[in-house]
Amino acid sequence: MASTHMLARPRRWALRLRWGSLRWSVFVYACALVLGFACGFPLLWMASMAFKPPPEVLAWPPHFLPQEPTLVNFVRLFEESHFLIYLQNSLICTFAATAIAIAIATVGAYSLTRYRYAGRDKFATFILLAYMFPPIVLIVPFFVWMKTLGLVDSYLSLILSYVALALPFAIWLLRAFFQSIPLDIEEAAWIDGADRLRAIIYVILPLSLPGVIATSIFTFIVSWNDYLFALVLMTEEEMRTLPVGLGDLLNRAFIDWGVIMAAAMLITLPALAFFILTQNFLIRGWGAGAVKE
Repeated sequence: MASTHMLARPRRWALRLRWGSLRWSVFVYACALVLGFACGFPLLWMASMAFKPPPEVLAWPPHFLPQEPTLVNFVRLFEESHFLIYLQNSLICTFAATAIAIAIATVGAYSLTRYRYAGRDKFATFILLAYMFPPIVLIVPFFVWMKTLGLVDSYLSLILSYVALALPFAIWLLRAFFQSIPLDIEEAAWIDGADRLRAIIYVILPLSLPGVIATSIFTFIVSWNDYLFALVLMTEEEMRTLPVGLGDLLNRAFIDWGVIMAAAMLITLPALAFFILTQNFLIRGWGAGAVKE
């Protein structure tokens, strides 16, 4: 009897542990479901509004799904605004800024992890401190600088501003990724006859590719969503970007929510597509950057 009682006790504890683990899993998935719904519902509502005809947009009670789906909001968006021009400006400035920032950040991060010189660690800390300044603090001196150089209303002014915004954090991120790559791998390439440049191109960059792509996503989103610098530096309508163009739609005397939601949906799609295509690299990149050899 005593042995039977002693065997039953561990079983009860095992059942309690399983039940507790099951309840915790249910709680975690329920929280994830609620959070996913809270984050995804505005996007779904935006997409639904974009395909509703004008009478349905302001109908009460509202319907989540459009009763008569239509593309009239998208047609009016292209006819009544310079959306394609705004899209072209955003694509040029964003991709150019991303490419320049990643190139500079890669060189800078490599220098901070592979070369030894006085003040190297302090310089890395200073780079991160530079990222603490909000964009509103930088916009006035940056505008004065661009005005002096005659670069206002040019792609170059906006590209330089995006690079300045994203570069400090990009260098800091890539520095962590390069630190996770053992120096022995690069030294082995040198022993095999490769110089430093070839070792960087054929050894370091392929190993750090997840980190480079993760940093590219960050730079892309920062540049794509910018409103302040584009508003101040681009005064001509033909040079405006998508966020500023969407703001102009909101400042009209009559706000057409169907057209605005169509524009917001089209603005969201490039960033969403870019993130979906590179999400595997993003996950691997954050994991690699969290490990330091």
